[in-house]
Amino acid sequence: MTAPALIRPPRLYPGDRVAVVAPSGPINPERLDCGLDVLRGWDLDPVASAHVRGTHDTLGYLAAPDEDRARDLQEAWCDPSVKAVFAARGGYGAQRMVDLLDWDAIRAAAPKPLIGFSDVTVLHEAFAVRAGVSTLHGPAVAGEVFLKDDATREQLRRTLFAPEAVRALASVSARPLAPGRARGVTLGGCLAMLATELGTSQARRGAAGGLLLLEDVGEPPYRIDRALTQLIRAGWLDGVAGIVLGSWARCGPYDRVREVLAERLGGLGVPVAEEFGFGHGDSALTVPLGVAAELDATAGTLTFEAPALT
Repeated sequence: MTAPALIRPPRLYPGDRVAVVAPSGPINPERLDCGLDVLRGWDLDPVASAHVRGTHDTLGYLAAPDEDRARDLQEAWCDPSVKAVFAARGGYGAQRMVDLLDWDAIRAAAPKPLIGFSDVTVLHEAFAVRAGVSTLHGPAVAGEVFLKDDATREQLRRTLFAPEAVRALASVSARPLAPGRARGVTLGGCLAMLATELGTSQARRGAAGGLLLLEDVGEPPYRIDRALTQLIRAGWLDGVAGIVLGSWARCGPYDRVREVLAERLGGLGVPVAEEFGFGHGDSALTVPLGVAAELDATAGTLTFEAPALT
């Protein structure tokens, strides 16, 4: 059974005020400035959150204390003048602050695009499960790929301003790991984060009926195996409709990674597309999460039944 699609936020328009937050790790300030300039070039009015340039006093892998990072995200989401929330980067830390958010207030606020990837997978899952809002698995505005790759920026820009123009996604590198077609609502993100979310308050019961996106960075093949095995043993992949695999940057030779992916996922009996071009690679597609779509693993396409944004 296919899970219901989530609430799709409104699209952006020139002049809109948007917020940039750091829910996880600290930011390279020069990259942040460049990312803000890109948003200004899109005729947006970007506002950096209070702690986006910070670093935790003792835990240097965090942008700020958990309460401050949560407050920044909360205020940005609940501010009616802010029309979208961009994550400046991933890293680590979203798990530490997600339970500090006031979910009653978040549900009461008007939905808006939330854009990010990697550690932001925690927030994608939380906003889906706790608020029923679709989000965008897309590049971080202070990330290297966003700043250096024109195609990455342009596809995100079109998704935000003209989402009907990008209802069909395709990747020149995509190929079938297991051929076929499947329909479902998209979900997922970073494999390691999905595995470590199991058992938490925002973890969904499983991916049944969904089109599952998976990617990761810096995880050797045995750890990819471990995370997939955890999802399988937990029954989380039972009934999944199809799987879309993105990049596996710095995870070792891809043929070794592919062996693990084929061995762990090939037996599920569902279409699986690999190398689809989202995640931590040299370029990154923006992929809506929580929107009904059709996967054609043989052709390497993902076609959405409705635009990502209204």
